[in-house]
Amino acid sequence: MKVQRISDLIDWTRGIHQQLAERLAEGSTQHESEITKMLLGYLADHEANLEKIVDGFEQKSDAKALNTWVYDYLEHESIDLHRYSAKPFAEMNFDEICGLVFDVHNQAIDLYRELLNRADIPEAQELLQALLAMEEHETMRLAQQTNRMRDM
Repeated sequence: MKVQRISDLIDWTRGIHQQLAERLAEGSTQHESEITKMLLGYLADHEANLEKIVDGFEQKSDAKALNTWVYDYLEHESIDLHRYSAKPFAEMNFDEICGLVFDVHNQAIDLYRELLNRADIPEAQELLQALLAMEEHETMRLAQQTNRMRDM
């Protein structure tokens, strides 16, 4: 997807969470390990929820912020779900799954930070700050929950 405006960025981010949720859910039905099935199910639900949260940003945000152009200062690489592994989730172990999911979230956080540092108008800064805060909070929440599951 070509990101030209912040609204495109939100659509693209929502799509990343949706794609990740679908892949995680598929893996949860096929994995052999019960604890890893639980992890995949939890992560799939979490990503599906994030998809809805990101959609809410687009529905509630200021039109001026949504229509802010970012293409001229978007030098960040695309978020890549396969950066570390092209294996299906059903073939990954607990740590590999967590590593990939956290990598995707960290890539999103880095992207939001980069755009926030370059945003020119207050409305865009506010929206990008809210997206960044949400992504950081949800990543911390995921870390806590996955660590609890790992301890089981």
